[in-house]
Amino acid sequence: MNDFIVFLQELLEKWGPVTARRMFGGHGLYRDGLMFAIVMNQQLYLKVDDHNRPDFEALGRTPFTYPMKGKDVALSYWSAPDVVFDEPAEAVRWARSAWDAAVRGHLAKAPARERAKARLKS
Repeated sequence: MNDFIVFLQELLEKWGPVTARRMFGGHGLYRDGLMFAIVMNQQLYLKVDDHNRPDFEALGRTPFTYPMKGKDVALSYWSAPDVVFDEPAEAVRWARSAWDAAVRGHLAKAPARERAKARLKS
């Protein structure tokens, strides 16, 4: 585990246990089984949805992008504000906002998963 991941886990330890899993050359950060952040190239990106996006936009934050077939693809993970690294209470506030977005996304997908399971059974 790299030092930055360990730093982030320690920063968020008062919020609860955060685990990290390697993925696509970076790491996913998880709480209670849901991924709420990614770390790529020593940069933290937090989960964003329509509910918390205005907070990121207000600070001029941008989404994580990667090239695919000649185009940049944006993910729903946006760069974390600098205050996250300076103030533990702010780190928890922003992480909780990202985790809440992950929960909302998970709940929104639940009905589709159930419909797909029903189709497989028939």
